[in-house]
Amino acid sequence: MQFVKGASWCLTKAIKTNMKFEKFKALLNYRCLSTDSGVENNKKPLVAIVGSGPAGFYTAQQLLKGNPNVLVDIYEKLPVPFGLVRFGVAPDHPEVKNVIHTFTQTANNDRCSFLGNVEVGKDVTLQDLRKIYSAVVLCYGAADDRLLGIPGEDLPNVLSARSFVGWYNGLPQDKHLQVDLDCEAAVVIGHGNVALDVARVLLTPVGILEKTDITEHALEALTKSRIKKVYVVGRRGPLQVAFTIKELREMVNLPDTRTILQPDDLVGCDKIIEELPRPRRRLTELMVKSALSPSADNLKHWADASREWRLVFKRSPVSIKSSSSGKLAGVEFVVNKLEGDIPEKQKVVATDLKETIECGLVLRSIGYRSLSIDGSVPFNTAKGVVDHENSRVRNEKGLYCAGWVGNGPVGVILGTMTDGFETGKVILQDINSGSLESKETSNRDNLIGNIKSKAVTFSEWEKIDQAEVDAGTKKGKLREKFTDIEEMIRTAKV
Repeated sequence: MQFVKGASWCLTKAIKTNMKFEKFKALLNYRCLSTDSGVENNKKPLVAIVGSGPAGFYTAQQLLKGNPNVLVDIYEKLPVPFGLVRFGVAPDHPEVKNVIHTFTQTANNDRCSFLGNVEVGKDVTLQDLRKIYSAVVLCYGAADDRLLGIPGEDLPNVLSARSFVGWYNGLPQDKHLQVDLDCEAAVVIGHGNVALDVARVLLTPVGILEKTDITEHALEALTKSRIKKVYVVGRRGPLQVAFTIKELREMVNLPDTRTILQPDDLVGCDKIIEELPRPRRRLTELMVKSALSPSADNLKHWADASREWRLVFKRSPVSIKSSSSGKLAGVEFVVNKLEGDIPEKQKVVATDLKETIECGLVLRSIGYRSLSIDGSVPFNTAKGVVDHENSRVRNEKGLYCAGWVGNGPVGVILGTMTDGFETGKVILQDINSGSLESKETSNRDNLIGNIKSKAVTFSEWEKIDQAEVDAGTKKGKLREKFTDIEEMIRTAKV
């Protein structure tokens, strides 16, 4: 009798969700065998994950792998999953998005549910989740910008790099960003990977971008762009840059674009290269070579280029200037010097010298910060992160965090993977030790039932996915992303 009930439940769910046959077989096997053998009961380890980016999916993957009874629900405020893999990775880096295949396997696990279009704090409270689930994991990333805090920052066309990335990557909240590319020069403030990403997108020939999944509105604007120069400016020196060699190499070899580094900035770096850690050594070698001894191929490439980018060091912005008509005119910088013998610990000291770089677009790329999702969560507002120790939120049993919301906006997907796996292991330890108790599955089912009509399931996301791919194919692109939430939902619920 129990077997029949289990089979009936599986068949009903398969019909309602248009479940693929392979997933149906796995669900049937799990549900019926566990029910028939008496393994299934009304209580299980239940984990809610808030956020469906890399941190959330990697944590879920570890949990599902480490305990055959755990059930994982991933809550996401947007109707679509994958977070910064979808909305943060540059469109000309499709290989980085291959992790989506792994995330899809996790989402298709019969013990995992994706609940898109459900905002924690609005559609369901954090307190509700904590009552119903054995553990709640905060993985919602860093969505707020750090500001320069200087005069003129509120001028038109002074934008955050985060918003600009969202604009060309299809993040719904940024689709109407006012971006004016009718100027000759842009200044990007910051020396991280995002800074090089936005500089590269500004300078990449449209013929390359039009084959990617870049949004149509961004592609149209870039087609009309007059930008020929991009200055990437940082407050410290070449030994302190935060970007990686892959991004720098792409800029050095960018079609129809010359690289300009001032030799004086790199003098002396060649003498200490061998003392540097390997990643920093290879990065510094490329900067030294590009500035002091470029190859013949580089020289020919740069000589024929119609565009250029400049890597500028030891400059801190002090004000953003406007013209008499109120339009953006340029950025005034103070020239810095570095003090201290250890490169990683050198202090920036401002001098009396100042200089201005004329431009019509400013993109600040000086970091992101997370916001508190609930007043009950211990939060370091200065750093913009949840207060935690070893993924466990301080003094809050059953509450955890992973990714940027816990560690700040640093590192690449590989680092987030490691952090997600470690967070999953910590939760599994707490489950196995009895520190976390199993919870009634009926309460969890009731909660999901209350938001079922609003929530976008993973199978419904796959309808959006297919529609985007089909639309992109017609245009010779990888996909054409929906940027309107209502359009996403209509497509999902067909």
